[in-house]
Amino acid sequence: MGAARIFRSDEAKARLDGWYDRFLAKVPGPVERREVPTSQGPSHVLLAGDSSNPPLVCCHGSLASSAHLLSELVPLLDRYRLIGLDLPGQSVKGPPVRMNFKDASLGRWAVEVMDGLGLDKFHLLGVSWGGFAARVTASVVPDRVNKLALLVPAGVVTGPVWKGITQMAIPLTLYKLFPSEKRKKRFFTPLFTSWDDDWADYMGDAFRDFMLDLRIPPTATNAQLEGLTMPVLVIGAAHDVSFPGEKLLNRVKALIPNVESELLADSKHSPPFTPEFRGWLAERVTRFLS
Repeated sequence: MGAARIFRSDEAKARLDGWYDRFLAKVPGPVERREVPTSQGPSHVLLAGDSSNPPLVCCHGSLASSAHLLSELVPLLDRYRLIGLDLPGQSVKGPPVRMNFKDASLGRWAVEVMDGLGLDKFHLLGVSWGGFAARVTASVVPDRVNKLALLVPAGVVTGPVWKGITQMAIPLTLYKLFPSEKRKKRFFTPLFTSWDDDWADYMGDAFRDFMLDLRIPPTATNAQLEGLTMPVLVIGAAHDVSFPGEKLLNRVKALIPNVESELLADSKHSPPFTPEFRGWLAERVTRFLS
């Protein structure tokens, strides 16, 4: 779809840049930042962990960034070379473009980044909106993705429309029109399993500072899921308003040929922001990738 206005103002972008740096500071050890030329413009990438470790390409959720996701994946740094993509139109560091969701453009862009980094084969992990990006990428180059891990992925199932309106759309509208701590709490409570001030304050700014792209990623067809021939891990959340966990896992188990699945029984869409959950996720992903 081409270049687009992504931020409401220069001040809004500067505020989001500050948040990016704050989350990046949570990633220990040396972190390399690169810009890779692509057809969508220079594409920003973070690389962390020992370069001799297996590469794990990571796709963040909507309105987040490579720094946000890598800060939640720190326990994986001991075993993998984490490569965090900044997705087009969804990160303060991503290319300022709106991608076409109806074709494989997003996956082709990700492949350009992998080519620019000299990565032939790699593991791939996607969270939420980034799960949609990871699935599309795996569909474009199934022979290059060793294993695919999806955490509460978009684009596989959808939740009840009325719940989305009452629990998400209305509170978001009220918060954007009349921002307050009380309205912020009301909006994020259906999303967050545990409260984290940095994540809540960041997302509160993000929903006001980004020009929101309200398009919903299309649901993968049966053929697209059946075409994921690599080993796949799908983790769903039982109380996910957007992508109900049981519905998600039932569909992937019926269609993806080689799939493992986990249901987070007490989790909403955003799993706990806790050391315990980060440790569990790292162990589960490592067990799958190994």
